[in-house]
Formats: sequence, C-alpha cells, structure tokens
Amino acid sequence: MDIKKSALINEPSPDAAPEVVTPSDYLRAAKASLRKGKDTEAFALLQAASVQYPDDPFILSYYGCFQALVGKKYRAGVEKCKAALALIKKESPFGEEMLYPAFYLNLGRAYVAAGKKKEALGAFNNGLKFDNRNRDIIQELRALGRREKAPLSFLSRSNPINKYAGLILHPEKKEPVKKK
Repeated sequence: MDIKKSALINEPSPDAAPEVVTPSDYLRAAKASLRKGKDTEAFALLQAASVQYPDDPFILSYYGCFQALVGKKYRAGVEKCKAALALIKKESPFGEEMLYPAFYLNLGRAYVAAGKKKEALGAFNNGLKFDNRNRDIIQELRALGRREKAPLSFLSRSNPINKYAGLILHPEKKEPVKKK
C-alpha cells in the first residue's frame, strides 16, 4: 500500500506482529484528515480502503461521496453512494435503520457536488425520515436554501408569470444584474 500506514495505525515495534488495518481504521484516519482540512489525504485513504474492502458499505459510501467532492467524478461517486445504500439495506440486520442517515447524507453531498439540487434534497429528506434530528443533514439543507412557494400554484414554477409575480411580492430577492 502506498499510503502511509502510520496515518492509520501507530507504528508497530519491530518485534511486534503486524497489525491488520480494518475498515473502521480507514474511516477513523479519513475523518482525522478531514478535521485537519486535508481532503485530498482523506480521499486517498478512502480510495485505498475501497481497494482493500470493495464490499464494505461504509467505505463505499464515504468513498463515493469523496469521489464526487474531491475527485470531481460525480456520476461514479453518486453510483457508489447508491450501491452502498443498497448494500446496507440488503445486508443489515433488523433495527440498523439508524445507520441510514449517514448513507443518505453522503449520497446527498455527492448530488450537491454534481449540481443536482433536486436529487440532493430527496436524499437529505430520506435521511431525515430515519433521524429527523440529524444535525449534518439539517445543516446541508440549510446550506441549500429554502424555496418559497410559487405565487400562483396552479402555474408551473418556471412560468414567467410566476417569476415576475414572485419578484413583485419579494423585491428583496431580486436577481443579480448580469454583466455584459
């Protein structure tokens, strides 16, 4: 492995048996890298973990999220997050629904990175169905912003009449002037 193992585990003494690096070791090290602001290092750790543990749903979910956020491979990242969600739903014993919000959070973040706000909102809202107090999901939803209801609900949101009615009703939310 080309990633420094010392980032994952303490350096073993020369006469000690080699330690096995588990998926949770990789996740712990990746989270530590994130706290230090080293996104690329965390991505590299998750990439190495995905090679060693390709069927671990947690590794797959976090790797997919970072593949979209850091690696800019949006479609592959979203697909990995979806695959991880399908894996955890298939493999998890009854009662482990409490883990789902983390998977929906990662999927939503991958969608945000891909510029798919509607899909991201769906993923975040699905995560809130399992934990309606999840701070990370609530924070992501706040960052995306809230859309006001269309002034004329019988018309589509994209209808120009709705657009201009909204500008008249909410003058503080005018569109920025486009520079030529």
